[in-house]
Amino acid sequence: MTVDDTGSDEGADGRVDVPATDPGDDPLALRLEQLILGAERRYTPFQAARSAGVSMELASRFWRAMGFADIGQARALTEADVLALRRLAGLVEAGLLSEAMAVQVARSTGQTTARLAEWQIDSFLEGLTEPPEPGMTRTEVTYPIVELLLPELEEFLVYVWRRQLAASAGRVVQAADDEEMVDRRLAVCFADLVGFTRLTRRMEEEELGELVEAFETTAADLVAARGGRLIKTLGDEVLYAADDAGTAAEIALLLVQTMSDDPMMPELRVGMAFGTVTTRMGDVFGTTVNLASRLTSIAPRDAVLVDSAFAEELIRTGDAPASEAEAAEAAAAAEKEGEEPPVYRFALQPMWQRPVRGLGVVEPWLLTRRDTGGAGE
Repeated sequence: MTVDDTGSDEGADGRVDVPATDPGDDPLALRLEQLILGAERRYTPFQAARSAGVSMELASRFWRAMGFADIGQARALTEADVLALRRLAGLVEAGLLSEAMAVQVARSTGQTTARLAEWQIDSFLEGLTEPPEPGMTRTEVTYPIVELLLPELEEFLVYVWRRQLAASAGRVVQAADDEEMVDRRLAVCFADLVGFTRLTRRMEEEELGELVEAFETTAADLVAARGGRLIKTLGDEVLYAADDAGTAAEIALLLVQTMSDDPMMPELRVGMAFGTVTTRMGDVFGTTVNLASRLTSIAPRDAVLVDSAFAEELIRTGDAPASEAEAAEAAAAAEKEGEEPPVYRFALQPMWQRPVRGLGVVEPWLLTRRDTGGAGE
């Protein structure tokens, strides 16, 4: 929100001489806004910053980070906007957050909730506000529905956020050292729908939207149920991470199996890597992430490729043998001693070495699930 910091457009009473609402504003939209925000428009950006006791420059940084559009000198802000500025600035003044970190908090919160709000309006609210009777308009139904849903959705949002915050905090405090809190060793996985671009040319928009939603929902449910973390979805691709290679491998194979069992779904290819990952604002970065992405692009259809570090981690934890020959030897030795043979969940098959742009020569491994007889599939 870029405005003149001088406040030269204000009158003697400290208010900008502009109408409280733009003449073109839709009355229902204004009523909905007031219902959702819980307050009416009262302040210009300059007035809100001054009431919050922060500079216009800092207020603008916060607002831009939260993803709010520039509104010039319009009086469109409420007491809630003033309170939000005070809270963020107060955290900085108390030394709990640096100014840069406060801006990051604003940006991460804004980006996450913007996507949530778009989904709720586009998919959720539209379905609920279908006119129940002929002759009624959607606008006649929207306001009372929002009025009923708002407090419930707000409480649910806070509950889920607290749950996610507790889980994330638990992972951080178990880190081995301070550096590991930011740069951690994780298993990173990309799962990509094969031939999605061709599908976009053949399918109707509604069909394509349903396919993408089904894919994202299936992936999100499997990742969450097995203890992974969904990082983001990109329409035809999902990115998730897990603290250990075994968990990531289990999710990947289940995802391939689940998708292949659905005749309406395209084939899937998956690439995974294990190593140090930098986390920022809920996203992951670094060479490990890039390698997982490259492996996905070269993976066979309905197959999972992993890098050598991922394979070594599965071998180290006893989830996979170094080779089938070694597994056979271990089974024979156990049988000779009258003991139970080692049980491996996964099998690894070394693939061809090949150069990968920006990462040099890599040796992918094909990951499969071992059958009950102990041999790889």
